[in-house]
Amino acid sequence: MRTGHIVRKIVRERLTLLRFNLLRDRHGIRVTGLLYLLGLVVTSVTLCWGQSKQLATAIPPGTVAAHSGAKFQIADRDLHSPVTIIAYGDMRFTDPSNVTATNPSVRQALVVRIATENPDAVLLNGDVPWHGGDEADYSVFKAETKAWRDAHLRVYPALGNHEFAQCEPQQCLENWWRAFPELQGSRWYSVQLGTQVYAIVLDSDTSLLPGSEQTRWLESEIASLPQGIKFVLITMHHPPVADVQTKLFVDHNPRPNEMALSNLLETNRKSRAKFVVVAGHIHNYERFEQNGVVYLVSGGGGAVPYPVERTSADAYQDPSFPNYHYLKFVLAGETLKATMYRLIDPRASTWEVKDTFEVRGPKTTAYLHDFGREIPKIR
Repeated sequence: MRTGHIVRKIVRERLTLLRFNLLRDRHGIRVTGLLYLLGLVVTSVTLCWGQSKQLATAIPPGTVAAHSGAKFQIADRDLHSPVTIIAYGDMRFTDPSNVTATNPSVRQALVVRIATENPDAVLLNGDVPWHGGDEADYSVFKAETKAWRDAHLRVYPALGNHEFAQCEPQQCLENWWRAFPELQGSRWYSVQLGTQVYAIVLDSDTSLLPGSEQTRWLESEIASLPQGIKFVLITMHHPPVADVQTKLFVDHNPRPNEMALSNLLETNRKSRAKFVVVAGHIHNYERFEQNGVVYLVSGGGGAVPYPVERTSADAYQDPSFPNYHYLKFVLAGETLKATMYRLIDPRASTWEVKDTFEVRGPKTTAYLHDFGREIPKIR
């Protein structure tokens, strides 16, 4: 019997016995209830820890035996403790003399700062070059991100609309694959970061509508997630959820193509993993939670900043502008902790924390729900 089934069986048995004891001895409700609650938690944690340790020690370096679907698979032993991931986008690497389409000092300050964070993975949500048809822009990217290569950072980019600027689509892709040869032939792909975190990189320049090739692939990825995965980070360029604009940049509002993704994810909200979507395209920062899925707009990588009309659904209401920034995710047990670091002054490289939030893992959410429903009288 698999460990997950054993845990669920023990949980059910202990909750049943707990309800019996509550009915039998109301005077001892606190002692009995808390002892059984403690036993439930200790048993579950011990079994899950044992399963995780077995997986981590049974696999060779650089691979994950639990699932063969991810294009890139990193073993627990090759990750930091805690696992740390950086996400951001809309850098527009190009000739540093261009200070109108992008801010080179901001770009470079972000690169240096991210290198010092030394994360396990860097997720780029698109618009890495200013013009994907200009190979010189990719050369600038390579030169300005030397600190990442020196630190041996794992970098996973998504295609944005600027990757397809000033070139025919096939030539644009060839340029992108030359810059990122490990992606040759792939426009979307997945990354397994140990036994608990999974990243999916999508191409929002290609159809995400029901029945499309990319959507069928995504549905298969979700259906076959490894058993121990707690969090799935999805990175893409165009946002599925954002503040709808009525005055400026209305052409950057969510499109039906990406809104179809939100429908797909929210129909899978009973999945054993929690979904977090990080998009860009809008050169600012926004945060939403919709039907159990967290949606982020992280487009503060250096491209010319966009002001936004913030709606009430946006959890980030700070008036600061511009919002050059990056997102840092840290795995803390059953919780994914996130911080938005905003660049105050690129010349002095001064930063401030402007937003923090947590995403609770599926087990934490389920336990809290069950405890509230099954043993509401325990204080």
